Amino acid sequence: MAADTGDRDRVVLAAVVFAVMFSQLLLYPGIATLVDVLGADASGSPLTETTLDAGMWFFVAEFAAYIAFVGLWGIVSDVTGRRTPFIVVGAVIGALSYGALALVPAVGSVPFEGVLALRVFQGAMTVGAFSLTMTMLMDLPGGHGKNMGAAGIAIGLGAALGAPVGGQLTEVDPVAPLVVAAGLLLTVGVVVAAVDDRTPDVHRSAGALLEGIKRRPSLSVPYAFGFVDRMTAGFFALVGTLYFQETFGLEAGTTGLLLACFFAPFALLQYPFGSLSDRIGRTIPIVLGSMCYGVGILVVGVAPTVATAAIAMATIGVLGALVSPATMALVTDLADEDERGLAMAGFNLAGSLGFLGGFLVGSIVAGQFGYDLAFLIVGGLEIAIAIVAAPIVFRLSIASDGLGPTECD
Repeated sequence: MAADTGDRDRVVLAAVVFAVMFSQLLLYPGIATLVDVLGADASGSPLTETTLDAGMWFFVAEFAAYIAFVGLWGIVSDVTGRRTPFIVVGAVIGALSYGALALVPAVGSVPFEGVLALRVFQGAMTVGAFSLTMTMLMDLPGGHGKNMGAAGIAIGLGAALGAPVGGQLTEVDPVAPLVVAAGLLLTVGVVVAAVDDRTPDVHRSAGALLEGIKRRPSLSVPYAFGFVDRMTAGFFALVGTLYFQETFGLEAGTTGLLLACFFAPFALLQYPFGSLSDRIGRTIPIVLGSMCYGVGILVVGVAPTVATAAIAMATIGVLGALVSPATMALVTDLADEDERGLAMAGFNLAGSLGFLGGFLVGSIVAGQFGYDLAFLIVGGLEIAIAIVAAPIVFRLSIASDGLGPTECD
């Protein structure tokens, strides 16, 4: 019966992660149209000199909030020994924030800086629902790779379906993705209440939690991989979207389908690859997968046609599915069970910084020096982290298979 309950909760929690990620990705394919409708075209602000600038700041606002607040959500959850109520609060208030953004065109007098402030508030709420749901998956029995594979498949499916659906919704109405996102997050607030809260019944002060994480420097390794992996995702979300539209003359709907060539295999293979990492260890999926993933990014940047770009995107989707669940599982391997909220918050913080880096570095480099150099930098970083960290990942993978978290350090 306990196993059945765990399986049910794994499915429900994965569905919640899916809904949050799907909501986020709905906005990406139509970002150029969306920021104009929200007032960027008439703002006169230095933040909106070009569509690329306005889209970059719209994304940056959300991920800056992720960075600022994800650790706070993790600490509060670990200190109180509860996760579910905080997920409900984050989801419901996040839904209201999406709804407020959707009303901006009707109000008509909100400056773009005000839109960005709303976006910050929405991000601060949404990241709580996202990170703590992933932490609840960490709390489940059944294998760290399997649990993180469930999180990964949810993230990937949310992105894979969110991008093309968002593109189609944008063609109907630019604010439609915001309305759908609000509805989904309200649903999340209801559904997650049915899941057993398995937070370890160990209450520690915030200071003790931070000290515990500081004593675990090995967590910096999966955090570093999470940073670079999410940097590539942020790069493709903004720069890749505009690159495909400018290079191949694609509309938002077709751009969403091209992004889905990456996200579909990235989603569907995460669960089996996560389970595979439970059997063979984390080293091969993380190190070899990251190196090949970096090479694949370089190939996307030189693809001469839409068809070859689609094939390259599908290939790096497979490789990303190999890397992602193993990296998240390594976080679970290394963290104490009563530090998981903060440990996963740290991973999502690194990931949010990566997304932010992908937006900023990608857009700045692409704007100043062209898309070729932008692809070279992002793909090169993925290859470099794999080469530099390979010996450390090998040691940690072996240690986490046979020893508890403390001994790994």
